[in-house]
Amino acid sequence: MMTQEMYVNINDLHAQGWTICEIAEKTGWHRTTVSNRLKEGPPPETRPTEPSVMTDYWRQRIETMLEKWPKLQSVSVHHKLVAAGFEGSYPTVVRAVRNIRGPRFRTADAVSVPIHTDPGEEAQFDFCDLSSWAARFGWAGALVCFGMILSWSRWRMWWFTTSEDRHHTFEGMARFFDTIGGVPMTCRTDRMGALGRSQGRRFELHPPTVGFAAHYGTTIASCQAGDAKRKGKVERPFRSLQETFLPEVEVDGAPVDLDDLNRQAQVWLDERVHRVASRTTGEAPAARLAVEREFLSGLPAVRFDTDYVEVRRVHNVLPFVSIDANRYSVPPDALGHKVEIRRNVDGDTVEIRLAGRLIATHRLVAGRRVDVWNPEHRQAAEALALGHTSGPDRPALRLVTVRSDEDPAPVERLDLGGDYDVAEVDLDDRYAITNNNNDDGKGGEVSA
Repeated sequence: MMTQEMYVNINDLHAQGWTICEIAEKTGWHRTTVSNRLKEGPPPETRPTEPSVMTDYWRQRIETMLEKWPKLQSVSVHHKLVAAGFEGSYPTVVRAVRNIRGPRFRTADAVSVPIHTDPGEEAQFDFCDLSSWAARFGWAGALVCFGMILSWSRWRMWWFTTSEDRHHTFEGMARFFDTIGGVPMTCRTDRMGALGRSQGRRFELHPPTVGFAAHYGTTIASCQAGDAKRKGKVERPFRSLQETFLPEVEVDGAPVDLDDLNRQAQVWLDERVHRVASRTTGEAPAARLAVEREFLSGLPAVRFDTDYVEVRRVHNVLPFVSIDANRYSVPPDALGHKVEIRRNVDGDTVEIRLAGRLIATHRLVAGRRVDVWNPEHRQAAEALALGHTSGPDRPALRLVTVRSDEDPAPVERLDLGGDYDVAEVDLDDRYAITNNNNDDGKGGEVSA
């Protein structure tokens, strides 16, 4: 770019009678450039440089965040700075982050080709282990995230839960179908042991998985062994999950429970993902979902049953059924019968049914060997126990209730009251023995 000083030199040489070719040879500029500059006049004066918005204060804020969360993405840093009053652009923050941390990505080892999918053709799903984040939040137990995404529109769902077994997998897929209002042709994942069994290069689905796919009219496909990139559309968002969403959640304060974390994830996805144009498609996933929904097959009339369902037999003496090393009460008339136990995948209650009739509902309790009573069941059992054991000369049975720390888990034990010392039997009174005083002094007559 020709500066004001260079134009003054060219103009002075031209005023002295130099030709354009001579001036071009002298200055190194092309003769056309020299001619145009002499015709158009001097270039515009350089505008004064405005002070940078990336001050030392904001740069220190960025360094502090990256020191605590080294993998925090620039988009999260920019979002937090804007919330604190920063007026700079996103590229300004990107440059500052790169100067502090360096480039985030390196050159790939091999070339990758994007896989094209048509609307409604495919969705991908998988689980992400977040046990380390559960420990950082101060939670006890496991934490996983079920993720599912439509390959064409890039509309996604995250569901945080505690297990990745078959029931939770089916529940996550059913929730995704309910949310998008339809079912794609194919649902692709890796070789989950909960869904099937690997036999060489083949992957054979378990019968419950086949039943789930038939219920929704879809196909559950698996990737080939060692081909995790085939489901990269669901894998890549997990990177944003751990490097963007969860660090932002931690910055704002650890979530209270799973429900709180799921609510925050839904808001974050709606505002930061679904309403923002995708770098790949150039359109917002929410807008593309409205188009793709027309290509999805309809939902079945009845939702697939994802509850845990077991059949147990009630004790033949005590009105209890055992669940996870604890005992839960049932009506006394269910003694010895087989009952159905039903639990929701993320619920804290259990329902007990006898011949299809709901006979008991209990809240699951922690610990082991805890007896959980329903007051009505206890009252009925107590009445039966007292009715069978009471008498004029016998001590009455009484139920001693010991309450545990779990609510509602009173432990009741049957205690027999009274004195059990047996008095010595008087055989003379019982058998009316009399002596006839025979002369021989032997024997006597026993009369009844």
